[in-house]
Amino acid sequence: MKYKAAIFDMDGTILNTLEDLTEALNYALKTNGLPERSESDARRFLGNGLRRLIELSVPEEAGPAERERVFEAFNLYYSRHMGDHTEPYEGILSVIKELRKKGIHTAVVSNKRDYAVRELCERYFRGLFEMAAGEKDGVRRKPYPDSVEEVMKSFGVKGEETVYIGDSEVDAETAENAGADCILVDWGFRDRDFLESIEKAAVVSTPRELLEKIIHV
Repeated sequence: MKYKAAIFDMDGTILNTLEDLTEALNYALKTNGLPERSESDARRFLGNGLRRLIELSVPEEAGPAERERVFEAFNLYYSRHMGDHTEPYEGILSVIKELRKKGIHTAVVSNKRDYAVRELCERYFRGLFEMAAGEKDGVRRKPYPDSVEEVMKSFGVKGEETVYIGDSEVDAETAENAGADCILVDWGFRDRDFLESIEKAAVVSTPRELLEKIIHV
């Protein structure tokens, strides 16, 4: 097998988190007297970290202090409700288990806040990922390759031995910046037509197809 490591994005790739993220966003907006957003809006805005989600969701005239209040309200609510509706995509657990069985290293690198990445990995994927890293202060978030490179270093693998699996253009850029291959899933937060327009990334529609792409290269 070509790949010695498979690194996964979280939101829209291994976990369907959209409903909980939208509810947390709208709680934070409503609490601060701001108009709420649709689930479709949240889906489009996700992928570049929480602060970017807030920035895109609040009215343009909102100032730094108001954005910070929304950010804090989101974190407070989401820390308590991140598992209300969230669940792994059907078939994804079997993929990760099969990769581990074949000796492929597995990890999660996400732009989701680090506390949430770790808690959700423990809740839904206990023992399946050797490393998990989310957005935290002092570390550049995706598409910068910092966290992916740290995982590869820990696993002792090179970029050409690594595949990054995600659901967005940010994930494709991250993989390229880390010198890794990329597979994008079309069940997440971007439409297939858009994903197919991204160069240097394979697109899959089912967990079985994902597994085959990883182990049969």
